[in-house]
Amino acid sequence: MAKILILGAGVMGTAITVPMADNGHTVRLGGTHLDGDIIEEIHASRFHPRLGVQVADTVTPYTYDRLGEAMDGVDLVILGVNSQGVDWAADTLGTWLSPQVPVALLTKGLAGDGQKLHILPEVLRQGLPRGYRDQMQLAAIGGPSIASELAARRHTCVVLAGSDQAQLDRIAALLRTPYYHLWTSTDIVGVEVCVALKNLYALAVGLVAGWREKEDETHNAAAMHNTASAIFAQALWEIGYLVDYLGGQRRSVYTLPGAGDLYATCQSGRNSHMGRLIGLGMSYRHAKAHYMPEDTVEGAELALAIGPTIEALLAGGKLDGAALPLLRAVVDVVCHEAAPEIPWETFFARV
Repeated sequence: MAKILILGAGVMGTAITVPMADNGHTVRLGGTHLDGDIIEEIHASRFHPRLGVQVADTVTPYTYDRLGEAMDGVDLVILGVNSQGVDWAADTLGTWLSPQVPVALLTKGLAGDGQKLHILPEVLRQGLPRGYRDQMQLAAIGGPSIASELAARRHTCVVLAGSDQAQLDRIAALLRTPYYHLWTSTDIVGVEVCVALKNLYALAVGLVAGWREKEDETHNAAAMHNTASAIFAQALWEIGYLVDYLGGQRRSVYTLPGAGDLYATCQSGRNSHMGRLIGLGMSYRHAKAHYMPEDTVEGAELALAIGPTIEALLAGGKLDGAALPLLRAVVDVVCHEAAPEIPWETFFARV
């Protein structure tokens, strides 16, 4: 059995304690500076207030000020902070963790510096101290994994990606259960691009729910599955283009990290909810401020994070604008308060 630290006590970080505890590992759940109330509640009642489940007695919660203690002697760290917490995580890991301990990221997102797009494991590595970053082995977990379902032990299938196949096999052996199924992949770029972009494109698919509510009821109560499916298909096509551009493998697009994760994310959640609000006619800023002020909407955060870089790459001819009409539309909606106009006739221009 292993000693495993999950860094980040949000819903996904806590959900993954379930298979870890079921496997008999010593599990430590380390809260960030934003998780104080959650850690306190787990201490008091063993109940996670947002995930709505009891946390196993074998999971030890640690407050932010005890993270050094939590990292002592661990065999694996699973990073469950949101995408905005990666720099903080790099500082924290660099302070307390041995570089020989592998880190697997649940955190999803991309970063842009105005000239290039970067996957988050790269961002995490660059934030580590010099002489430390080259030693640390990083991996990432991606695929359709809704936290509430994993916590309820529903069958969940994901991909563990990294550069060292032997290390991936060792980590996967620690994590697999009869309901938590893992495949390994050395395509960390493709996996990370897929699982990041699915949040942004799920927001686009979510627009349809808002449009449907605004439409007059038809005599046959017609839904808008045709509409949503076309956006879904274009989303996959654009993800494929960007995976190619960044040097990943198309296999990741059409398996769990791409098609699988996009499907699951479109079913419910904060990205879909934000898409619905925008589809109802609200601007992103109004919807965020008045309806989702405490929620991290990862798809919108991603658009804000990479939108300027996407626009610079398009303007410089490094990205083909004809290949990314839906991405451009979402960036316009989130970054520039544009109305959600879907450029239907430009879809699948590169088919």
